[in-house]
Amino acid sequence: MLLKTSLRSFFAHKGRMALSLIAVVLSVAFVSGTLVFSNTATGTFSRLFAATASDISVQPPKPADDAEPQDGDKPATVPAPLAQQVASVPGVKTAIGQVMVGNAILVNPATNKLVGPTSGAPTLVGNWTDTPRSPVKITSGHAPQNSGELVLDADTAKKSRLGVGDRVRVDNASGQHPYTIVGIATFTTTNPGAALAFLDTATAQQVLLGEQAYTSVEAFGDGSRSNDQLKADALAKVGGGFQVKTAAEQKDENTKAIGSGLDFMKYAMLGFAGISLIVGGFLIINTFSMLVAQRTREIGLLRAIGGSRRQVNGSVLVEALILGVLGSTLGVAAGLGVAVGLIKLMNAIGMDLDAGDLEIGPDVFVAGYAVGILITVVAAWIPARRASRIAPMAALRDHGTPAEARSNIVRTVLGVLLTGGGAGLLVLAGTADGAGTGGRLLGLGLLLTLIGFVVLGPLLATVVIKVLGALLPALFGPSGKLAQRNAMRNPRRTGATAAALMIGLALVIGSSVFSSSAVSSASAQIDRSVGVDYIVSGGRTGATPEMIDAVKRTPGIDHVTTEKDLDARFQLPDGKTARGGIAAVPPAFFSTDFRLPVKSGAVESISRGSLGIGEGFATDHHLVVGDSITVHYAGGHTQVLPVGVVFGKDSLYGDASFVDFATMAKAVPVAGQSVDRIYAKVVSGTDVDKTLTALQDALRPYPQLTVKDQAGYKELVQSQVNTLLYLIYGLVGLSITVAVLGVVNTLALSVVERTREIGLLRAIGISRRQLRRMIRLESVVIALFGAVLGTGLGLAWGVTAQRVLRDQGLGTLSVPTATIVVTLVSSVVIGLVAALVPAFRAGRMNVLAAIATD
Repeated sequence: MLLKTSLRSFFAHKGRMALSLIAVVLSVAFVSGTLVFSNTATGTFSRLFAATASDISVQPPKPADDAEPQDGDKPATVPAPLAQQVASVPGVKTAIGQVMVGNAILVNPATNKLVGPTSGAPTLVGNWTDTPRSPVKITSGHAPQNSGELVLDADTAKKSRLGVGDRVRVDNASGQHPYTIVGIATFTTTNPGAALAFLDTATAQQVLLGEQAYTSVEAFGDGSRSNDQLKADALAKVGGGFQVKTAAEQKDENTKAIGSGLDFMKYAMLGFAGISLIVGGFLIINTFSMLVAQRTREIGLLRAIGGSRRQVNGSVLVEALILGVLGSTLGVAAGLGVAVGLIKLMNAIGMDLDAGDLEIGPDVFVAGYAVGILITVVAAWIPARRASRIAPMAALRDHGTPAEARSNIVRTVLGVLLTGGGAGLLVLAGTADGAGTGGRLLGLGLLLTLIGFVVLGPLLATVVIKVLGALLPALFGPSGKLAQRNAMRNPRRTGATAAALMIGLALVIGSSVFSSSAVSSASAQIDRSVGVDYIVSGGRTGATPEMIDAVKRTPGIDHVTTEKDLDARFQLPDGKTARGGIAAVPPAFFSTDFRLPVKSGAVESISRGSLGIGEGFATDHHLVVGDSITVHYAGGHTQVLPVGVVFGKDSLYGDASFVDFATMAKAVPVAGQSVDRIYAKVVSGTDVDKTLTALQDALRPYPQLTVKDQAGYKELVQSQVNTLLYLIYGLVGLSITVAVLGVVNTLALSVVERTREIGLLRAIGISRRQLRRMIRLESVVIALFGAVLGTGLGLAWGVTAQRVLRDQGLGTLSVPTATIVVTLVSSVVIGLVAALVPAFRAGRMNVLAAIATD
């Protein structure tokens, strides 16, 4: 009986469920599509690594300090005789010395343009070897046989329009090395998007390593021993702390690295799903609330003939379950399309994934159905519970019950407590001393204020809409007055409808305040701190002495300063350790080129062998001027340095540490190595723009370098911030789309609910045009209500975030008034668009049929 009633009710109102169904489908599609894409990508690469990994790989010792290699650094190596040692291990059929580095780039000398990926996937250059499990095979030309020959992978050759006989250049920290392409190698498995180039072994060792050595030795067994046995025997044979990894360990390590690279996209897509789930939940709540309200008499009759509260509650939840199952099924199917789209996106940026090899595991269906059914049933539980509590006689009345009044009191108290508590946490976050503490308080305050506004929404609707709609009667007459009153008639419904829009617009405003403040702060810091005219970034290879000379020889350049960044581990006076970056700079860096705020000590002490640290680092580790710190560099190099100066928090370099080039050279062989950045200042009175053009011309042979003046550097900072902002806007765009569906659904159901009322209005003389205008204005007022709440929340979040990070470089608050104005205007447009279909349907109603509706 219960199931039969629920099915009849569901299919009787299937049109009214359609938009709620879309919200469920969107949510499930992003969840299932992301999982399918992630499974397909990791599965594809797992097969690649399993098919190409050697049985055991002997690699250089792992650095004791786990320091990451820096761009331009010399690769870690193993001695060449190690290959013979590994080959003599029992059970090893062949051992091959491999050279493969990622700190070189490929350049087309004819165009001076980079060959291969410029970001993301690496450019790998190594020696050509005949291994039993090579990922590539030569399909055109031949293997490199002397110092002037190179083999290029087919994908890179095709994208760069290069072929056998063309010239290509390998640039690294040791200089520029021209070659002729003599062979094209095609991938036998998945191309991870990297550019591969191969030299003969002797040339690769000389050019890429500067010594007769290998980056690893790859060994393949004869089948008589397991890989674990080969590893144990190899470790006993080679000793010396070398790393030995089996095929399984290589596969797991590489798959983990790929997985971490895909995590950003995975979590971004799950963010899409999460936002659509939250916003879709409001839509579903509204849909079932209105359906329950429209079926009040029906529910009363069910109760009058013996139906229990549990049965009424179950009837509504069964309808939600049907909606959830149907939406989840369609969502999982749509998720396959999302996965294919993601795969095509990855293929467009160089990763070769086959959309025909989609891996649809059980987790896809479990997650898809769990998300779709759970969000639908939970969202429908509130109106279902409300429906089950309607007394049979109360169902015949058209006014609220005492329970509703009590619930409003509870809602008010709860909403005020949540909002007040959240506001208090935001204030505490903005005044907190540390960014970590402030960030935690901000997160909790953000959550509480959001929930508080959602709870208070229906109570705020009456007051805010009365203000927002105050001009409607004067401007639009009876239509405006009716629109204002209709929006206020059911505050709970209006609040839930506006809440979906509020969330999206709050994220827009909050993100805009944060990004605008970040750009303004960076620009202010550049104006305050930077005394040089040009900043040249070295890219993957770093800037070599040859490049530095090219900058110095440029007409109009007064002087040049360089900077080299290294990863380091700091041994602190209290015995604890900390990781961080350390920059080696000459004395001119502080005397003429950069003006960094000083908290204590003297900048000049750096040139006398002291260490400069940031105030945040000093505060976190209780350091003062005069304390000694042991600095551990990569490669086992160590030196003890006294703290000579503590830089203020509002620094362009944040918490970076500084040391003089001459001081670092005592511990680390930096002489003649590449640097990370070159700073140049023009001669006084010289045209800065003309000199910039001359500098760009001088560095044209080095496409890996990026040349910026101060204005260009500011634009670079803004573009980096905008990249994150556009991702957030994408997430928000989805939530706003679902929110618009919510407004459409609310108005459409409202029109059905008010069918008789609309008929009476038409009967007493209101025209179709006035009727449509009334519905459009009602939609605009609801959208504006959501926009006003969202703007207030977003401003509070954005301002607090700036205050939390004020000591981390976000010292300038900037409120983007243009974005706020555009947001409010857009909400009017959203309201108008959302009302198109409901207004059209209302205008086409037959007057007599509408009046006769019960």
